[in-house]
Amino acid sequence: MITTEQKEQLRGWFAGRLPDDLFDEPAEVTVDREEITVVGRIPAPRLAEDAPAAERAAAVTARIQDFRERTRETRMSVARDAEHRFRRKVSWGVVCDGERALFTHVAAPVMTRLRQPERQVLDTLIAAGVARSRSDALAWCVRLVQRHTDDWLGELRDSLEHVQRVRAQGPDADPGRQEAADSSPPGAEEG
Repeated sequence: MITTEQKEQLRGWFAGRLPDDLFDEPAEVTVDREEITVVGRIPAPRLAEDAPAAERAAAVTARIQDFRERTRETRMSVARDAEHRFRRKVSWGVVCDGERALFTHVAAPVMTRLRQPERQVLDTLIAAGVARSRSDALAWCVRLVQRHTDDWLGELRDSLEHVQRVRAQGPDADPGRQEAADSSPPGAEEG
């Protein structure tokens, strides 16, 4: 798991590297072992206040497509630098008028061993037409848990970060410091 300090450094790097006029506000930067996802807010299209929902949806979709094409070279340049520096793929997305759209992003394979009752859950989802395969069914389950437990998962992540900070302060945190002190020549004074 990535540490809080590493996340802060990564967000800082993107804040400094992204052009100031790319997004309306600082980008949301999310990271895991495989991918960095950068999502920024772009201006909503100007429409009449009483514009029908279909018109609004079409305008937002067009605005997102325009942003994607117009900023492709800039985003690719930033992504190349970030991928080299952080050893992760970079994906992009935007929020426009409340609509969140992710551009091409990583779908990382995850392997697991399931017991029969767990496999039966996946097979039921397939039989019901919710998913096409066990892999799709498992992804559906993860999305369902994610949707309904964001607060709980956030607390869990915070707890893990706290554990990492405590471990970093433990006796083995900087073994080089003790080795350097032990290798001082006899009679040497600390200054």
